Amino acid sequence: MTQHTNLPSDPLPTAVCQFLGAHIVRDADTASSFLAADAVIVDQDETFRGREETYAFLRDAGSEFEYTTEQIGAHRVDDTHWVVTVRLEGTFPGGVAELDYRFALRDDLIAELVIANHPA
Repeated sequence: MTQHTNLPSDPLPTAVCQFLGAHIVRDADTASSFLAADAVIVDQDETFRGREETYAFLRDAGSEFEYTTEQIGAHRVDDTHWVVTVRLEGTFPGGVAELDYRFALRDDLIAELVIANHPA
């Protein structure tokens, strides 16, 4: 994952940085270690709850495609909420997507992650 240095970006919490780093390289074991036991992930209106479902999502999401991921922005919403915008380019339908990863933190772990299309 690359990050533009000329874009304004708030420093991300460690759990978010480490999660994204592991998720980008498809390391579900490491990525899931930054999730709370009761974490919820919502991706494309599909919801995954708890350790087993979120781990399976992290292991399998996008595995049928080849793509690159580039962080193009990040901002703090409040003390527990962060949004990271990434640009994906690859072999999936459409070939390019900009997504917002909306994180909610609790006790320095990710309690919720909502992945949605970045508004145009």
